[in-house]
Amino acid sequence: MSEVIYVTVEGLQKLKEELDQLRKVERPMISRQIADARDKGDLSENAEYAAAKEEQGMLEMKISKLDDIIARSRIIDETRIDVSNVRILHKVKIRNKSANTTMEYQLVPESEANFKLGKIAISSPIAQGLIGKKVGDIIEIKVPSGVIPFEIISISI
Repeated sequence: MSEVIYVTVEGLQKLKEELDQLRKVERPMISRQIADARDKGDLSENAEYAAAKEEQGMLEMKISKLDDIIARSRIIDETRIDVSNVRILHKVKIRNKSANTTMEYQLVPESEANFKLGKIAISSPIAQGLIGKKVGDIIEIKVPSGVIPFEIISISI
């Protein structure tokens, strides 16, 4: 059985929009490219045809992958999330005890991660170190630059 993927309503909507774009815009465009290349004659020596067929294969693989992700996706009900300890979808304010800097991250599924927006993947080292911890906990998280002590200041949705 395939693993369930937890997403937000917005995340699922983005996946569906991307799939829609691939099916309704990209797929017909590649079909036209194949038809145009086929009209040019001998297919055995037609580089345009070969390139278009390869692009079609890659597109169909992307569509199949998105179909699978959407089929396995389950929407997370944010109203039922407990904020007593860190879990997926929580916003966690932490203080780097070494540098005395404060940062806030939201723990999200991998498909919704965007570091610029403060959304880190649940599978990232920092998120893994935070999972299950409570406000006031001091944890040491191993990151590529070494081990950093963090204190959890607040947890919210």
